[in-house]
Amino acid sequence: MTTEDLYQLYKEHPVICTDSRNVTPGCLFFALKGESFDGNAFASKAIGEGAAFAVIDNHEFNQGEKYLLVDDVLQSLQQLALYHRLQLSVPVIAITGTNGKTTTKELFKSVLSQQYHTSATAGNLNNHIGVPLTLLSIDSTIEIAIVEMGANHQKEIEFLCAIARPTHGLITNVGKAHLEGFGGFEGVKKAKGELYHYLRNNGNTVFLNSDNTHLKEMYGAPSAGKLILYGNGEGSVVNGRIVENDPLLTVEWQYSGETYTVKTNLTGAYNLENILAAIVTGLHFGLSPDQVNKGISDYVPGNNRSQIVLKGSNTVICDYYNANPSSMHVALENLGSISAAKKVIILGDMFELGEEAAEEHKGVLDKAMTLNVAESIFIGPEFFRYRDDYKGRFFESVREAADAFAALNIQDAVVLVKGSRGMKLEQLVAVL
Repeated sequence: MTTEDLYQLYKEHPVICTDSRNVTPGCLFFALKGESFDGNAFASKAIGEGAAFAVIDNHEFNQGEKYLLVDDVLQSLQQLALYHRLQLSVPVIAITGTNGKTTTKELFKSVLSQQYHTSATAGNLNNHIGVPLTLLSIDSTIEIAIVEMGANHQKEIEFLCAIARPTHGLITNVGKAHLEGFGGFEGVKKAKGELYHYLRNNGNTVFLNSDNTHLKEMYGAPSAGKLILYGNGEGSVVNGRIVENDPLLTVEWQYSGETYTVKTNLTGAYNLENILAAIVTGLHFGLSPDQVNKGISDYVPGNNRSQIVLKGSNTVICDYYNANPSSMHVALENLGSISAAKKVIILGDMFELGEEAAEEHKGVLDKAMTLNVAESIFIGPEFFRYRDDYKGRFFESVREAADAFAALNIQDAVVLVKGSRGMKLEQLVAVL
């Protein structure tokens, strides 16, 4: 089956499903393979649940006209997404970076939705499967699309750009994450910079934080593309500062000689750059400052990304969706800047650091020791190796920490909980 033929079916059945447990009547089921499953084996179940067609790549599972046999299901999904993208004439904004991708994406959506029908990547669907699914979710009502792009190795952003064909783009920042796959920090910069490369080569628009020397170096001298700066560096269209962080942020920002103030539902001084990015993007697309401010103030973070949760007498900063050395350091700096009488640190191990894991965990411990806190709690085998070298409480596992929490009796504190998702630190929040 050709991509063109598949696209005609997609137009009749524009809902894509890749999980037989989530089939909806009339959808197209793509039988993707994973490390421990073969979607072909679930094609019959998907049809039985109401899928209009099942796209398969193993003839042994072909049971009739509702089964569409292709050479490779994943490639067919990606080619279908590209074909659909080429039919669209709307702006497509690509967002990548080490930290803040999802928060920035959600801020963009909240702001741009004040004036436009806007679509954005759902959740964290930002890889070689998620980006095609995001593109295929864009229907004729959408006026602006926002596509989050993640990566853990070279050429991945380049590949995603070739499918999504962004007209605008932003790299939030670059830091130490997925170091195993990227081959060190310089590898991170090279990989993320593939977005700049695509946009510049196609004469498209880049939003760039003028305060970030790494990003300016990666972009290089202005060329065929259009560069729009935000931040407090020279030439910025929008600049701003935090006027309150207790723990929610209030930001004052300037544009065209006027000053505006917005109260947010975000915590973390590191979110200032994400807020300014959303402001400059909204203004670029013709929104008024009042519309921009409403979009910023309406956004309430979730999914344990800089999320404030009240637990008894404690104010908990839930920031354990993911973690890397860069995000750990700025989270600790932010806790230090909050004016609270009592503060507590609960940190879990960071993953995917390869040979640099020991050094990077030690660096986080060094940073944590500079803060004036009532309790410092470190969890996981990487932190545990330093139990005799640093002050604080060290636990090898979340279970051990949870068992000890009752005796700690943490009350009336601002508590930072941060670590890699695989640490499952939400189990600790439940017993705070």
